[in-house]
Amino acid sequence: MEMDGVQAEVIFGILGAATRLNDHEAAKEMFRIYNDWLVDFCRHYPDRQIGLACLPYGDIDAAVAEIHRVAKMGLRGLELSCSWDMEPMWHPVWEPLWKAVNDVNLPLHFHTFPSVPASVREKAPTPLAKRAALFTGVSAFQMNLINILAALIGAAVLERYPNLRVVFGESGIGWIPYALDRMDFEWEDRFRDLGLTMKPSDYWRRQCKATFQFDRIGTRMIDEMGAETLMWASDYPHTDGVWPESSKYIEEQFGHLPADVVRKITCENAGKFYGLMK
Repeated sequence: MEMDGVQAEVIFGILGAATRLNDHEAAKEMFRIYNDWLVDFCRHYPDRQIGLACLPYGDIDAAVAEIHRVAKMGLRGLELSCSWDMEPMWHPVWEPLWKAVNDVNLPLHFHTFPSVPASVREKAPTPLAKRAALFTGVSAFQMNLINILAALIGAAVLERYPNLRVVFGESGIGWIPYALDRMDFEWEDRFRDLGLTMKPSDYWRRQCKATFQFDRIGTRMIDEMGAETLMWASDYPHTDGVWPESSKYIEEQFGHLPADVVRKITCENAGKFYGLMK
């Protein structure tokens, strides 16, 4: 972190590794072991390392139990695993999970997942087709998060649980202004029966945040989302992260912005959200 000028980090977990087991019971045990380890790992530098507990997706009751367990252990956030075989987020089956997250008052994080299942890409008939499939997935996977965002808002989850805080990790932000505008339009035009008391974009500003490492389009539309909803990240150690050149990328995409806005997005928003600063 010192090499890259980073003061603190939010640690996303092992969701991808565990779900590749294709065994819900084994994944649940893997998450439990990881969460126990994470508590000890973060204990040494609590002002610099924020661990997110990993929650299983294959068993909502098990996820609820793990939410209550890790909340007592001192972890400061939750990360829910997503997969193509889970129920969509608008489905009522998720209600116990929303209530549990609200009860423990920990932010819930969604990490990006591919725009198509890996099994579809694997069926590509030629090496070039496989590369094209991967290119398609990498280019589109962040925008796929509109399925979660729209479901949480449309199913009135954020209406029922106004203290529920949601973070989209490694999500990019350029797609968000369009998504918010589209949802606002559709709500006004055809979906006033959803039980919402505010525009969809108001729920975004009240309860949601997004993280990104490099998004030149999004940083030109900050007013459409609200600077207070954005948190820059280096995405270390992923291959599409910007470590150890964070300063270079920050200057390139934030150079046109006032210093106070840059400080909010690169420092203050996350610092306050995770309790590292007042």
